[in-house]
Amino acid sequence: MEAAGASNGRVALVTGAARGIGLGIAAWLVSEGWQVVLADLDRERGAKVSKVLGDNAWFITMDVADEQQVARGVAEVLGQFGRLDALVCNAAVADPRNITLDSLDLAYWNRVLAVNLSGPMLLAKHCAPYLRAHGGSIVNLASTRARQSEPDTEAYAASKGGLLALTHALAISLGPEVRVNAVSPGWIDARDPAARRAEPLSDADHAQHPAGRVGTVEDVAAMVAWLLSRSAGFVTGQEFVVDGGMSKKMIYSE
Repeated sequence: MEAAGASNGRVALVTGAARGIGLGIAAWLVSEGWQVVLADLDRERGAKVSKVLGDNAWFITMDVADEQQVARGVAEVLGQFGRLDALVCNAAVADPRNITLDSLDLAYWNRVLAVNLSGPMLLAKHCAPYLRAHGGSIVNLASTRARQSEPDTEAYAASKGGLLALTHALAISLGPEVRVNAVSPGWIDARDPAARRAEPLSDADHAQHPAGRVGTVEDVAAMVAWLLSRSAGFVTGQEFVVDGGMSKKMIYSE
């Protein structure tokens, strides 16, 4: 982690923050005056995007499924800033190819659950004492697949369903000092803004949605930022679905 100057602002740790939704959340929080630590396995990209975000963004390498790395990373954040106000658990394994049940091996299953479920537990465990000290918050990134799974996503759906249960349990265990909530995105166009502008989604993409709306990274980031704000001070143990009207059923193109 690169050296940083003294900070009087709130500090957030965002995992899986080198791209997509995690990067969007980090960027949004930086724009609201947070000091943001981006954690990711991709050291090269993480260091690059943290520099783009400016002086209020820093990067550390972390495998959230490795307790030693989690403990070391949290200690590094505390050593640098002296406080921690928010934890956003976004890091996840999600194979876009989907894996059929007959091809699903135990090693892959265990890795998905380790990152998507054990990771948030380990992070909560090691961050909780410092979050308590400042009335902090945890936001876990779940998925609508936890309730309305697509075909061949057993490992991912199981991990995100477990994450919702973990969120509810942590809200009770850590309350009232620490608020814990989950955000479950549906179909989110997680590309960088420039890529979205250069190649917008087609009418056919939008037609798959009952309300005709496909989400953006910013939709999710805004929800996360609100949950970390004082405006949501009474909100804990909840799941917030960001799915553009798809909460009843999934619709697939022919």
